[in-house]
Amino acid sequence: MRSDLLLVAYPNRFPRIECRGGGVTARCTTPGTVHLVSAAATPLGGDAIDIRVIVEPGARLRVRSAAATVALPGASTRTSHAHWAIEVAGDLDVDLEPTVVAADARHLSSIALRLHADGSVRLRERIQVGRSGEREGFWSGSLHADRDDRPLLRHRVELGAGSLTDDALGAPRANVSELRYPASDPGVEIDPRSTVLALGGGGALSTWQGDRLSC
Repeated sequence: MRSDLLLVAYPNRFPRIECRGGGVTARCTTPGTVHLVSAAATPLGGDAIDIRVIVEPGARLRVRSAAATVALPGASTRTSHAHWAIEVAGDLDVDLEPTVVAADARHLSSIALRLHADGSVRLRERIQVGRSGEREGFWSGSLHADRDDRPLLRHRVELGAGSLTDDALGAPRANVSELRYPASDPGVEIDPRSTVLALGGGGALSTWQGDRLSC
């Protein structure tokens, strides 16, 4: 199954929402907030989810999800894909519920972010490989961020069975990462367990890894 979603935020207007495919839809819950909603069991192996977000100058958009995302193996393949293409000239805050990679599923995620002019962003991602007692899943996530067509961040993480960090004695199965540009945001606190990396082009990336997400 293929799902395509377009979100466009304008100043002083409700966001524009376009959905194609049967897997993912979206609902505007307040004038500046959109919640993603799964309309079917997705992602299964073989599914592809493409989400494009555009935030126009002067616009503010918060993107949330109604529930956790559970990636499951399909009948003919274990691998599913999710890709985000994001362009921000206003203010964007993305903080979805966790993605859980269940059973022996493989879920590959990529985010391409372009910041323009006075654009600001907070992008938080939470991943859990395996439900209770499961350790066979695999997740790969990449984040490619530019500001004014100059490189800001190139970041990639793998978790789970077959990853570079996989170890029977103590490999992490959970990951939390958060990108902020600009780095300071007094309204949102960074988890004190995280490691914070200041980016050369401005902004900051905080990361945490462990066995289980705490929330």
